[in-house]
Amino acid sequence: MLNGSRKYSPVPSSPASRASSSSSSSSPPAAPRRSPRALERHGSLLSQYGALLESYTEGELRRLLGALAARRSGTGTGAGGRAKRARARHKPCALQQLEVSVSELGLGYESDETVLFRYCSGSCDGALRSYDLSLRSMRSRRRIRREKLRARPCCRPLAYDDDVSFLDAYNHYYTVNELSAKECGCV
Repeated sequence: MLNGSRKYSPVPSSPASRASSSSSSSSPPAAPRRSPRALERHGSLLSQYGALLESYTEGELRRLLGALAARRSGTGTGAGGRAKRARARHKPCALQQLEVSVSELGLGYESDETVLFRYCSGSCDGALRSYDLSLRSMRSRRRIRREKLRARPCCRPLAYDDDVSFLDAYNHYYTVNELSAKECGCV
């Protein structure tokens, strides 16, 4: 396969290596040595991290190291945290409540009065019906366009609490109906 037409040039060597190669002709020629890696690049990186760490207080460093240790052991946001979030996403549909001011409801009223806002939260995976499975299949085959519908049941209010009445910041009296959920279910 090789016809011998290639010519190889010998590796340039130092005078000391020539002297040693002439004394022992049976040893193969030494391979060229790599130059040592430049340490300036690593030194500047270390000095940047050193300056960054010096800017932290002792308490901040403790929190940082604690968070890194927790992540390393899997109790923080690592694999353990992902498992906790995955379990949290699969909570069944249930009624939750939160105390908020009327202004925080986003209905355009200015009031400092607080109300108990009840809402529905959770997943409805157990409530899948033949309709939902068929709809998902039609969407995957692109027979039905994606943006037109949802192929799974939603956790929604089935009934609402009584109307909520309050005074706004200008002493006007308002009543809002169907504000808080009373009962939740998969619809």
